[in-house]
Amino acid sequence: MAKERKLAFTYNAPVTLTFALISFIVLVIGWITGGKSTALCFEVYRSPLSFFWFVRLFGHVLGHASLTHFAGNMTLFLLLGPVLEEKYGHAILIEAFCIVAVVSGLVNVIFFSTALLGASGIVFMMIILVSASDLRRGEIPITMILVMVIYLGSELWTMVTSHDNVSQLTHIIGGLCGALIGALINSRHEK
Repeated sequence: MAKERKLAFTYNAPVTLTFALISFIVLVIGWITGGKSTALCFEVYRSPLSFFWFVRLFGHVLGHASLTHFAGNMTLFLLLGPVLEEKYGHAILIEAFCIVAVVSGLVNVIFFSTALLGASGIVFMMIILVSASDLRRGEIPITMILVMVIYLGSELWTMVTSHDNVSQLTHIIGGLCGALIGALINSRHEK
């Protein structure tokens, strides 16, 4: 008689799942507070330096304007996160998230007067990082070049032709950070 296997849920990608869970909790708390908690801690915008300014600099990637905004980011985030977490490990993924948060937050604060929130910069970093995961010394995958050209080209086109509330510059920054992080990681592994 064959042994019956029990199905079990696994917390297979702790960084990815925890980030998504925290983002969802931030969204719910934002609804409950009428957006006040989001504005205080989870949107980055030009303001005097304070404790909350630094919280927002890192925390804006956890905030989302709506369930649709959250779902759009988390769909790709949950698809790509486990792959990257398995390939590069938890610490590198957390570092990459922090780099994108700080760089995109600083660019927004320095050059724009609007608020910025959401994980789309991180998602686009992950898209490029996944496509860069096959970099080897002296070889550049054509898939990575195509993803970068299509992605960066479409974001630049949208930035020039559309005037919506989407920060294409944040997507571009995320993608560039992904390419740089991928190159640094792969050069470190080769040494």
